[in-house]
Amino acid sequence: MATPIDSDQRLHLVFGGELEDIEGVRFRDLSGLDVVGIFPDYASAQAAWRAKAQATVDSAQTRYFVVHLHRLLEP
Repeated sequence: MATPIDSDQRLHLVFGGELEDIEGVRFRDLSGLDVVGIFPDYASAQAAWRAKAQATVDSAQTRYFVVHLHRLLEP
């Protein structure tokens, strides 16, 4: 029996790293991925993503992503 996910808890993961090619989403070094953290809502995840993206703006190969973990956890 599936358990419902608490609707107030919408977890988001923010991570990034250097890509092999700017047109793809294949990381150059998986061991070097920067896991920024897991956040309780999209707004805080977006703020963390924006800060990391701004800090790496000079590196065209470096990208950060927001993953909607709550969507993966829903039955």
